[in-house]
Amino acid sequence: MNTVTPANQSTFGAVIDALRTNFLGDAPSWYKRIIILFLIANPFIYMCSPVISGWCLVAEFILTLAMALKCYPLLPGGLLAIEAVAIGMTSAHEVKAEIYHNLEVILLLMFMVAGIHFIRELLVSIFTKILLRVRSKILLSVIFCVLASFLSAFLDALTVLAVIITVCTGFYGIYHRAVAGAKTQMSDNSGISAEDRVDLDNFRSFLRSLLMHSAVGTALGGIFTIVGEPQNLIIGDTAGWHFTEFALRVSPISVPVFIAGILTCILVEKFKIIGFGQPLPEKVYKILEQNYLKNLNGLTMRTKVSLVCQALVALWLIVGLAFHLAAVGIIGLTVIILATTATGVNSESEIGKAFTESLPFTSLLCVFLTVVAVIDHLGLFDPIIKWVLSVDKAAQLPLFYVANGILSAVSDNVFVASVYISQINNALQSCHLDREQFDMLAIAINSGTNLPSVATPNGQAAFLFLLTSAIAPLVRLSYGRMFLMAIPYTIVLSVVGFVCTWFVLPAMTDIFIDLGWLSEVQQVCTK
Repeated sequence: MNTVTPANQSTFGAVIDALRTNFLGDAPSWYKRIIILFLIANPFIYMCSPVISGWCLVAEFILTLAMALKCYPLLPGGLLAIEAVAIGMTSAHEVKAEIYHNLEVILLLMFMVAGIHFIRELLVSIFTKILLRVRSKILLSVIFCVLASFLSAFLDALTVLAVIITVCTGFYGIYHRAVAGAKTQMSDNSGISAEDRVDLDNFRSFLRSLLMHSAVGTALGGIFTIVGEPQNLIIGDTAGWHFTEFALRVSPISVPVFIAGILTCILVEKFKIIGFGQPLPEKVYKILEQNYLKNLNGLTMRTKVSLVCQALVALWLIVGLAFHLAAVGIIGLTVIILATTATGVNSESEIGKAFTESLPFTSLLCVFLTVVAVIDHLGLFDPIIKWVLSVDKAAQLPLFYVANGILSAVSDNVFVASVYISQINNALQSCHLDREQFDMLAIAINSGTNLPSVATPNGQAAFLFLLTSAIAPLVRLSYGRMFLMAIPYTIVLSVVGFVCTWFVLPAMTDIFIDLGWLSEVQQVCTK
């Protein structure tokens, strides 16, 4: 007869404790228990009602996105997706088909983000010169917002924001070391005089506002082009639009929204609304300027040539995208090859670092697509789509905009766009929707997922990236502060986007078609 000794009990308990600790890392214990509960309950719910289990999976996945700050959604969301395939909510073949359908987006994330990594020196240099040469805080804020917007229209928003974060972190470190000593950690204020502490707090406020303007700028520019945001490429690829056509179709919304965003930037700075308006302290400016001049004098000819080569590669990137010379991801791959060749990078380890920012989100996108496959397989959105399509055509646009906007603000805009564009594409293929209205709804989805999603860090990947970056705790940028600072932009962008989607988009699209700028595609259905 076997007996359990205290030693065995102790070992068994230690194993259980280790498993409990390792599961989802340092995520909250209550969150771990909820995920386990989901994994246990889902098979039983599926046996009772596949439709209810599908909606439960969608809600559970949205929860993992909302908890992204505590645990990266790839882990809990991936567990839920694996279980969904295992119990028959979808099949591996359907998941593969969804991934294949969105291959261009995956290539964009894999290669374009990595490609921009190799021209970051040029971008850092540009932002540094602007910050030191423009003394007006309002003008500086507008420039950062506009520049982030322009770059995000052609590059990846995460990469653009990563460059600005790098610049701000470097400036923060320079000043902190100057006043506190080289051995003091940047998050430690010990050894700083009362006067310097006031300057440091003001400097933090200055950097916070620039970071928020830049983050909003990536959203303003992201809506303009097919490569501005990952969901844009999903929508554009499904609709069959190339770079120029996508830009023209969204312009009735993107242009007014951009103007409204810049006006908001000016007003919040001028009237110092919700933490904006703090200028750069004079003492901080002098320290930063001295350091910049010192580094500028130390530039070697090799570095200067490297910057020129990076500028030429950036020019090729813009030309290649504008004329649709190849798939977006392929253009990104050429950027990697050209930039590394011209800047002296030739080792696998150095090249590998460029992919660390993009591959986690690429993996998460595949999990998104698994949930989309579940939605398609179970027909979860069919009743909703049929109801929306049954209302008057003019009312469909604002309904889609609002629905996408609300969901994008609390979950993730790429996931929401993937779900809705696949649903209206199914309606188009089954002849429940004509091509003209499909184009309108696709733009409404694009606008709804890009604009109201600035309300919370959950909705925009760039916002979440900023919140989880190393600069956030240094400048005291918390979730709550980011939410409050985004309120003026959220209200203005959402309202302007809503009005333009409902009234301006149909009128301007007709004008573009009459001018011959857009081709009117007629769909003929035989039933």
